[in-house]
Amino acid sequence: MEEIFEVCCGSYQDALNAYVGGAKRIELNSALYLGGLTPSVSSLRLIKKNTDLKVICMVRPRPAGFYYNQVEFKQMLCEAEELLVSGADGIAFGCLNLDYSINLNQLIKMGELIRKYRKESVFHRAFDCTIDTTTAIEQLIKYKITRVLTSGQQENAVDGKQLIKKLQSNYGTKIEILAGSGIKVENVQELIAFTGVTQLHASCKAFKTDPTTSGLQVSYGYHEGVHKNDFEEVNSDIVEQLVTLVRKTI
Repeated sequence: MEEIFEVCCGSYQDALNAYVGGAKRIELNSALYLGGLTPSVSSLRLIKKNTDLKVICMVRPRPAGFYYNQVEFKQMLCEAEELLVSGADGIAFGCLNLDYSINLNQLIKMGELIRKYRKESVFHRAFDCTIDTTTAIEQLIKYKITRVLTSGQQENAVDGKQLIKKLQSNYGTKIEILAGSGIKVENVQELIAFTGVTQLHASCKAFKTDPTTSGLQVSYGYHEGVHKNDFEEVNSDIVEQLVTLVRKTI
């Protein structure tokens, strides 16, 4: 049984750090502090040119939720195709209706586009907002989605481990279950043992300081207090520790 440890990256630098730490697959985003938005094509091209990482690219045109109008979804399709043409190994996306069900029309169209390029499709943690997880995952399976990223409908995967275990047990042979959110060195082995998952997704971030974040009268920071001039970056040591633990456990 192959184990997969996927690192959530927000830049080319993040990807290089993940690569040094021993990761084989990443999810590439921009603006991770907003939950992750569509990355630049340039960052994807640099990663594919200088590493052998498998790169799953987020397609998300704005922050907040996952109810997209026709204009927004048209942008998503264009972004997805541009990323696929540029070397993406897959696309992570999620589309919901206002009643928290999956938007099947958008799911089908995005899935068809990704399969056209023979790449992987990942329904991201929009799944954790759905009301009926059984219906939702069966729809993902029906429409041939490769993988679902989930925290078990909780803030983190440890708190959601009961649902993750159920999904893995009931559907793990039909769709790949990727457990993510809040996965750390301290809890990854216990989570794997309890749920039976073989794929984990984590951010592996540490703070770095940029003193120019704050001027005399203005600040461009998105943290407060001691971290007011900091940003997060993938830490290769954390990646290496988690990769090692996952390999030992599965």
